Amino acid sequence: MIASMEHEAFYKSGTCSAPQLGIYGGWVALENSAGQLFTNEEKNVTLIFSGECFLDSEVATGKKLVQLYEENKQVFFEKLNGLFSGLLIDQRQNKAFLFNDRYSSQRIYFHESNGDFYFASEAKALLRVLPELREFDPEGVTQFLTFGCTLDWRTIFRGIQILPGGSLWTFENGNCRKEKYFSPETWESQPQLSAKDFEGNFQETFKRILPRYFSTDSKIGIALTGGLDTRMIMACRPQNNVNQTCYTFAGQRGETLDDKIAVRVALACGLEHKLLRLKPDFFSNFAAHADKTVFATDGCSGISGAHEIYFNRQARELATVRLTGNYGSEVFRGISTFKRLPLSPELFNPNMSREINSDAQKFSEQKKEPMTFAIFKEISWNLFGSLAAGRSQVGFRTPYLDNELVALAYQSPEAIRKSSLPASRLVKANSKILNEIPTDRGFAGDNSGLKFLCRRVFAEITFKADYYNNEGLPRQLAPFDQAFKFVASKLKLAGLHKFLHYNDWFRHELSGYLQSALNTTQIRQSCFWNPYFVKHIAGEHIAGRKNYSPEINAVLTLEAIERLLFRELPRDK
Repeated sequence: MIASMEHEAFYKSGTCSAPQLGIYGGWVALENSAGQLFTNEEKNVTLIFSGECFLDSEVATGKKLVQLYEENKQVFFEKLNGLFSGLLIDQRQNKAFLFNDRYSSQRIYFHESNGDFYFASEAKALLRVLPELREFDPEGVTQFLTFGCTLDWRTIFRGIQILPGGSLWTFENGNCRKEKYFSPETWESQPQLSAKDFEGNFQETFKRILPRYFSTDSKIGIALTGGLDTRMIMACRPQNNVNQTCYTFAGQRGETLDDKIAVRVALACGLEHKLLRLKPDFFSNFAAHADKTVFATDGCSGISGAHEIYFNRQARELATVRLTGNYGSEVFRGISTFKRLPLSPELFNPNMSREINSDAQKFSEQKKEPMTFAIFKEISWNLFGSLAAGRSQVGFRTPYLDNELVALAYQSPEAIRKSSLPASRLVKANSKILNEIPTDRGFAGDNSGLKFLCRRVFAEITFKADYYNNEGLPRQLAPFDQAFKFVASKLKLAGLHKFLHYNDWFRHELSGYLQSALNTTQIRQSCFWNPYFVKHIAGEHIAGRKNYSPEINAVLTLEAIERLLFRELPRDK
């Protein structure tokens, strides 16, 4: 079971058990990470902890967490702050507690059968010991092909579910009591603040909690972009450059605005900066990179996410902890990327096509509470794949899911809930130098006047042009794709924001991989696809007549899941 989760040589692992309680467990962690096995002095309280917990101005050690539990069992779980999951065994009470963070970002997969309860932080560990679960869940696959992820704590594996965020499940005398120590309604019920009070609290809270995320004995790598979320971090970070470095993920050649701006920001802060680029081996070994990504993330990141592990492996060479601005836009500006996948109806067999059309109706139902959906569902479901891939290589941190910050976000007034101005004003209040460097979307200085307006218009036009240059024009306009790319390139409207060009790579660098991967018996005989349509995907896409990047990702991701996690995964005896 543990072996299936040891993805790299720098992992460490161990086991523990409490036979009298019928509990047998194990753990896997990155070298030098906080999570592992901890006990009290009497050895009758044991904690298996994965992830990190931030208390006051530092990262709480496992021993500190055990001590806090013993001091106040009633509120222990409510006080936890961070991205984590854990199993706490209290032999004095003959109880065990299974718990996770409020966002379920540190996943726990589980299966219940005949009075037995199986759980693991990766689904493949359950598939290894319970081979009867190696089947697709029809509803899970339908959701995956509709939205790119599963919903409502379901998985694509039959009989395996995900522990909801904020869970506290208690095991005692062979029974399981399923409770929650936190619910979003707690934050939804807070009163809204005035714009002035909110901004004052926002600036005070952000500066106060940020040092927690710089607390480490290891070197910390700041993943810089040209956006506001990392700019806020740099403007308010502790003024101690020891054990800090910066880097930015970049394409094979050239420089995006992220690349150029990040260099300026790092230089202004007196920090070294490096561009981590895609190299020829990413393309020559793409099949291996794609398989590794699908395997490590249990299929939550598809083949079009193969770059995540590749980049984060390079990042680990610079620093074992990665500090990012991830989720700032979801929490404080209400930005959502959750939408129905643009897959052609012709891709599916008739039964699957009907199921997908039916499932798409759930889209509007899921977003009735936009803020809660973005924070507690979109991050947990739709954005989990890239998080899981990156976390397989480095420790992951973001201040934007700190309990205090997210609670405050719920108090923001409607008038500024989607505005970038509070973030810009925080930067200005804490670093005049960084405030003068424009962001990739044109924010800088006083954010007023004709110069600001021109910057914003240019940023939005180039951002939209880059989107179509990268993703391709809508399917009905696909024949004009190459002409659009040519014009956008000549006018220098493309290539400023995006560097991941899977659409083009499938036509050029990865065309050989594409033709070989799609020409398999398993794909042609799959119950999901229209075999005639799949037969022509590669040729139509490579020729530039159609843009089938989303279909290619869907077909090859499910093929990799079936092959790697069902057919080729070893079985534990």
